[in-house]
Amino acid sequence: MVLAVFVGIGFCVIGIFLFLKPDVYWKLTEKWKSYRADGPSDFYILNTKFGGAMFVLLGIVMMLLPWILE
Repeated sequence: MVLAVFVGIGFCVIGIFLFLKPDVYWKLTEKWKSYRADGPSDFYILNTKFGGAMFVLLGIVMMLLPWILE
């Protein structure tokens, strides 16, 4: 039960980071692949924000699941 809550909090933190800072995530993971790219595309930012929102939702479900299944 405690592990599910901590993992849920971790997913929420990652999701919030992805939603609020998709450009920083791009610099950490994708910038080195291209020498011409100045920044992430609008589509990349949209997808990263969507993924961040899904991570937050997954984290919330993981934190509530032990009490729902109890």
